[in-house]
Amino acid sequence: MRPRVLRFLSLVLLAAAPVSALWASDTDWPAVGREATATLAQYLRIDTTNPPGREMAAAQFLKSILERNGIDARVIESAPGRGNVYARLKGQGTRKALLLLNHLDVVPADPRFWMVSPFGGEVKDGYVWGRGALDMKGAGVLQLMTLLVLKRQALPLRGDVIFLGTADEEAGGALGAGYIVRQHLDLVKDVGVVLNEGGGIRIDAAGRITYAVAVSEKTPVRVTLTATGPAGHAAMPRADSATNRLVAALVRVVAHQTPITVLPEVQAFYAEMAEREASPWRERYRDLATALKDPAVAAEFSARDPAGNARVRNTVTLTMLEGSGKVNVIPSEARAQLDVRLLPGADQAAFLEDLRRAVADDSIHIESSTPLIGGSSPVGHPLVDLVRALARERDPQAIVATPLLIAATDCRYFRPRGVPCYGFMPFRVPVRESAGIHGTNERVSVENMESGVRMLYEVVRRLAAD
Repeated sequence: MRPRVLRFLSLVLLAAAPVSALWASDTDWPAVGREATATLAQYLRIDTTNPPGREMAAAQFLKSILERNGIDARVIESAPGRGNVYARLKGQGTRKALLLLNHLDVVPADPRFWMVSPFGGEVKDGYVWGRGALDMKGAGVLQLMTLLVLKRQALPLRGDVIFLGTADEEAGGALGAGYIVRQHLDLVKDVGVVLNEGGGIRIDAAGRITYAVAVSEKTPVRVTLTATGPAGHAAMPRADSATNRLVAALVRVVAHQTPITVLPEVQAFYAEMAEREASPWRERYRDLATALKDPAVAAEFSARDPAGNARVRNTVTLTMLEGSGKVNVIPSEARAQLDVRLLPGADQAAFLEDLRRAVADDSIHIESSTPLIGGSSPVGHPLVDLVRALARERDPQAIVATPLLIAATDCRYFRPRGVPCYGFMPFRVPVRESAGIHGTNERVSVENMESGVRMLYEVVRRLAAD
């Protein structure tokens, strides 16, 4: 065939191809993956342990990368040393903006129990190691690289794409996402949907794949129980001491079972998962609310699936105790901290009244925080539909599930404002590796960085450009 004919046919094929596919085909994705891996390694070396946070260095690091690639970015300081980073790619304005949300801070890591330095950013054995690799600096880099690729391609966008890296998420978000929506609402007021952490591609021990898009989350409430009593010398025990009375109340609280409530989104999640279960759990999952009315089934469900137990009831976890400052002194006051997680729509006042009945000691003072409601987003949304489509393309045997997240994320700052917020970061994480989140030896595979940025790009492109 003559070169002139070949050129003509090439032009015809290009004209017939979807516009967005032309830009995608020009991208060297292996190189983008290598860039993502190298960027994450550097990012993990910035210690943003919260407390105290010190996210400013991380915000400046990301800002410098954005600006080197021709994207205007700004750092917003919410308190001394606490930084948030913001950037926006402009679109045509025919769709609302898409917000890529990530947080810069990480939980503490004790190097004594790690195989590598938690802030070394080592790349070895096919993984990038470090605190935040999964939660959530790795995901933040995927979002960053997606923005960079869109910019390099000069891809026409129907709606703006916003990158927002926030401080303080691991301590409630008041100096991060909370600060942005309170003090800089103009930066995000046109957002139509938020893509955040909380979901991903999970691989169980049998190799079965689940695409999880988190559509709702529980609301954390901090509860303090305070007991008082006569102080004295520990050589003369007192049955009515503050510590004794507090411990007795805590025994009752720990034994207390909160009522079961199966929310519609939770029922939908278990119905999606039912086909993977053997009988009788297959049938039980299809109508979980009815199945859990049987006390024996409810007990077995709670034992076999602790996360499931947390999805169907308000939970109370004893986490902190405070008594005497000296072993031979009976204190006049003792305190306990409870981590409470309320289901979406739960009545906090009714819950606290139920807790008072479990404490069964009117002299014990109960104090609680005023929570920011976690809330829910619609299961029927183009973002969820898009993940389903991508799962069919890449993993036809996978299940796409929409779980209730039992932890809390910065979505709670957007859902109450009527902005749908979804948790999905396309890392393919086997069960054994997910233990690194808030645990030891946190790491993400180089393969995940390479494939994850490609898939996140697809999600964003189809939402913002197609």
